[in-house]
Parts: sequence; C-alpha cells; structure tokens
Amino acid sequence: MNIKLMNKIAKVGTAVFDANYQVSDDCATPDAIMVRSAKLHDMPLNPELLAIARCGAGVNNIPVDKCADAGVVVFNTPGANANAVKELAVCALLLSSRGVVDGINWAKSVEDRDNIAKEVEAGKGAFAGCEIAGKTLGVIGLGAIGGMVANAAVSLGMKVIGYDPFLSVANALHLSRSVALAANYDEIFAACDYITLHVPATKDTKGFINDKAFAQMKDGVRIINLARAELVDPDAMKQAIASGKVASYVVDFPTPELIGAEKVISIPHLGASTAESEDNCAVMAARELRDFLENGNIVNSVNYPTVTVPKSGGARICLAHKNIPAVLSQITTLLAKEGINIENLGNGSKGEYAYTIVDTNCAISPATTEALGKVDGMIRVRVIG
Repeated sequence: MNIKLMNKIAKVGTAVFDANYQVSDDCATPDAIMVRSAKLHDMPLNPELLAIARCGAGVNNIPVDKCADAGVVVFNTPGANANAVKELAVCALLLSSRGVVDGINWAKSVEDRDNIAKEVEAGKGAFAGCEIAGKTLGVIGLGAIGGMVANAAVSLGMKVIGYDPFLSVANALHLSRSVALAANYDEIFAACDYITLHVPATKDTKGFINDKAFAQMKDGVRIINLARAELVDPDAMKQAIASGKVASYVVDFPTPELIGAEKVISIPHLGASTAESEDNCAVMAARELRDFLENGNIVNSVNYPTVTVPKSGGARICLAHKNIPAVLSQITTLLAKEGINIENLGNGSKGEYAYTIVDTNCAISPATTEALGKVDGMIRVRVIG
C-alpha cells in the first residue's frame, strides 16, 4: 500500500509501516495520507484513497465532510501532543501575569551600558506583575489538553473552574477533585481572573470570545488561547484591551489584526512543537492508519464512528454508509441470500455517517461486493481477505 507524506513526519512514526508499504512524499495515487499542517482542501481525492491521518488534534486543514462523502476516514491523534500544549499553557499563564516579555526586550536596550545593574534596578518596576497562586482560572474545554491544564493549575495553587458541554466520562475521571465544573460559559466569564481556551474552532465556537463575552468578564482578565485564533473576535479583543477589560492576551496563532498590539503576546504556533510531541503524534497516526488499512478498525476518527472488531472468519467486509434506517438489515439480508454466514459484526454511527464491519465464513465474490455497493445509503465497500 502507498502512504503519502504531506509534511515531514517523524521517522519513528513512518517506521511503524513494514515492507508491505511504500512511504514517500511523491505518491500520485496514495491509499492513505499522513499530514501535519499542509492544507488539503483543494487537493483532489483520488479513488484509491482510503484514509487521512492528521498528526495532531485539529483538522481544520482537511476537508472532513468531503472526505466522509467519499468514504475517506479522517483520523487525528487526540492526547498525543497534550503534555506539550499543557506545558506551554503553564508558560502562557506566567507570561500573561508577569512583564517577562517586555522586560526582556527592555533589558536588551540597556545591555551595552556600563551602569546596567543600576538601570535594571531603576527600571524593573515598569514590568512588575502578579502571581497566579490564589487566582481563579477558567478552563473552557476539558479534553485531553484542557484536563491536564486544569490539573496543573490546581498544583500551582490556583482555583480552577472548568466547562465542557461534551465532557466524556474518561476525561472527567482524570480531573482533579479540586476542579469545579461550571454549567455554562457565563459562569466562567463572570468568576475567573484567567481564562484558557481548549476547544476546536467550529461554527458554534468561532468568535465566541466577543463583545458580549467580554462584558460578562472581570476587569483585568487575562486570556490564554492555544487552541485556534478563530475562537476570539480580534476587534472585540482590541477594544477590551483598550478599555482595560483585558490585561493580557497570550495567543499561539499570530494574526495581522493582533500581532504587535499592546498587551498581546503572540507565540508562533509552538503548542505542539516539541520533539516528543511530534514523535507521539506520528506514531499514533501511523498505528491508526495501519490498523484501519489491514483490519478495517476505526479509532479516533473525526468523521466516522469508532468501530473495532477482533478479526475472525474467512473475509472481512468494511462498509462506510449513511446513517439511515434499514442499511444494516439490507446488508445482512443480502449476505443471507448469498449463503454467506456472518461470524462477527460491529456497527456504529456518527452524525450523518455510519460504519459496519462484517466477518464472514467464506471469501466474498466481486458480484457480492458490487451488490453491497448498491445498498441504499452505501458510500464505500472494502473487502479484506
């Protein structure tokens, strides 16, 4: 099988593929793609393409819906870069509180003076800040990264309030008991001295830190955004800084509207930029692809459900289809008419799409594969011998 690399991928990740795979950056007809930051929206999806794995959590650079319609499974690597982003979030909390960045820049301006020690003592007062211990941090988004940030902040002596409308049981179990849960965004806005964002950019979250949100916040609030620039309305942020509502904004996504602005600290997208994070993401993405390509199992897909089935039987049929009534019954009825016994079956749905794995007691003929492809709502049929 052919794996196309759209970016430089850590060798520890590409090493997951054995001699049955051709891994390169110039494949014209890939069976799967590994990508980090390259934008794929304008790239045509070749008919052979089965999957795309993003070495990271965000998938804004991938046409997820277009892929779903074509039966191309899109994977990401949630949690693989969580520790790297958590550590930068702790750094961002401190940068937002202390005049470290401005102080460093000022120190460079006096580095050639003979009386530098005296000038530093006289000038350091301009960069005094505050401590984070005892302050209240609001964490919006309690997934792998947000949960780790919340726990770290508790360890640093902060009071922590979190909000996540989609909080999973697994993520909730990893939270410190000291993390209080808010019922909505409004509680976070009203109660917190610091607010850190750890949610994806969607139609519901785009620009949700806006004039209305700022109006509910404390004066002098500090905002940390290591998630996506689109979460914050830049014009509203400028006004909030000018009015004193926001004391500092630390963002990992420099934009023309805010880079260089007073009280804005723009970091050049360093959240997951550690050797450890890149290795973790590459290995996780490669393992997801290999399990899917060889076994049809789906774990950590953003457009298809998680479905994993232990392999048994003579052949495995993997079916991507619309999440509509009677598809499963049509599949089983068709196989029964062909005299094909089902050894094992797994099925799941995610929004408009569903995925089914069927293990059978015999080989599957091209005619049966073709017939399955004509089932109402069927998007793609793949047989693994």
